[in-house]
Order: sequence, then structure tokens, then C-alpha cells
Amino acid sequence: MRYRLTFFAGLALGYVLGTKAGRERYEQLKKSARQVAQNPAVRNTAESAAQQGRVYAGKAYHVVSEKVGDRMPDLVAERVRSLRARNANGSAGDDWGTSNT
Repeated sequence: MRYRLTFFAGLALGYVLGTKAGRERYEQLKKSARQVAQNPAVRNTAESAAQQGRVYAGKAYHVVSEKVGDRMPDLVAERVRSLRARNANGSAGDDWGTSNT
């Protein structure tokens, strides 16, 4: 799925950059992309995908930390602790790749 999405994004970008239709077509495509991005269903899907990614990353961290143990670099361990502290303080989570709407 990721490769298909990347392919279509590259296809769209190539079309926009290579089109001979001019500014009108560019503005039309830009307006359509904005409408899709602002669609509540698309936004909800992106938010749920980001949340699911955070859940899987947390699970992966536990599996890796059990295997790696004390050999984990201090910078990585400190970053994870700081993110957990922010989440424990009622924050919605990190703000990497998610919108705050």
C-alpha cells in the first residue's frame, strides 16, 4: 500500500510539474488537493493511521528494549522517557505528522 501511495504521489507530482496546461490547470489541481485534504473522512483516516503507528511503535519499543536492554543509547532512552512524560501529563501525544485540529 505504501508503495502504491508513493507511486501515485509521484505520478501526480510529475503531472503537475510537467503539464503544459498552464496556471489554470495547476490552480484547479491545487484546489482539488486542498478539498481532499480538508475532507473530514480523509483527516480522520490520517489521524487514526498516525495513532495506530504510534501504538505499533510503542509495542516495537518494548520488544526491542527487552532484547537490547541496557545497550540502548542514552539519547534514545531519554527521548522515549520525555515523550512518555508528556503523554502522562495529559498531552495528546507527540506532534510529529499529526494535525492539531
